[in-house]
Amino acid sequence: MMMKQMRGHHLLCVHGFRGMGYSKEFIETMTEIVKDIRNEQKDFMIRVVVGFDEACFSCPNKGDTICEASPTSQQHVTTLDQKVIRHLELKENQVYRKSDIIKRTAERVDPEDLDFLCEGCSWLSAGVCKEGVRQLKEKNE
Repeated sequence: MMMKQMRGHHLLCVHGFRGMGYSKEFIETMTEIVKDIRNEQKDFMIRVVVGFDEACFSCPNKGDTICEASPTSQQHVTTLDQKVIRHLELKENQVYRKSDIIKRTAERVDPEDLDFLCEGCSWLSAGVCKEGVRQLKEKNE
């Protein structure tokens, strides 16, 4: 069975992703990840991490060991990862079925929760993330 590695906050990003990103390569990579996550016919294992994942490796802000978008970006993304992992009651470095993570997200995350979980994220103001979570919840009711 296929296995992907995803950082905590990307578990939420995939629901709101609408083709925006940091570079052409990042957008292409994220589009492929999102396609797999949203494909209800495909289930696979996801290792939940605090740190680089497949999306990060195509990001122009990826340094050798940390996110270099700004002097505070590494701490920021780490905090986002940890908040999401705690909120979904997952454990760092554990492996879960994609379908279980999707179900947990639909049950435990409300669009308004993103104001706290994603605080300081530059994409939050676009509104697509809250809309993505809202659509996920409606689909799983």
